Amino acid sequence: MLPGQYIPTNYLPVLITIIAATLFGLGALIVGEFLRLRRPYKDKLDPYESGNPPVGQPGERFSIRFYVIAVLFVVFDVEAVFLYPWAVAFGQIGIIGFWAMVVFLLLIFLGFLYDWKKGALE
Repeated sequence: MLPGQYIPTNYLPVLITIIAATLFGLGALIVGEFLRLRRPYKDKLDPYESGNPPVGQPGERFSIRFYVIAVLFVVFDVEAVFLYPWAVAFGQIGIIGFWAMVVFLLLIFLGFLYDWKKGALE
């Protein structure tokens, strides 16, 4: 085929699904805006955080430990994202892929031990 003549017709169902999902989501939000009951009262308007009543003023500084735990969560999610395709393709990647993953897991484990020793998980 010449450049500019390829039309990806196999992606048409994906495009239709994306458009339908977007229209459904926007339609639900718009219909909900007009049909929703509005009965505000004090308890409904209070901020809510994990079942705990709010303490202190908005905009107060909070401990950096929340940030550290969030970063650790992301690191372990990224680890899982790398482990799954590696496990699926384990038969094709050979010994080099195996040792690459061992090094990756060792680095993750050393970072985990460092965080544990520093008390980031307390």
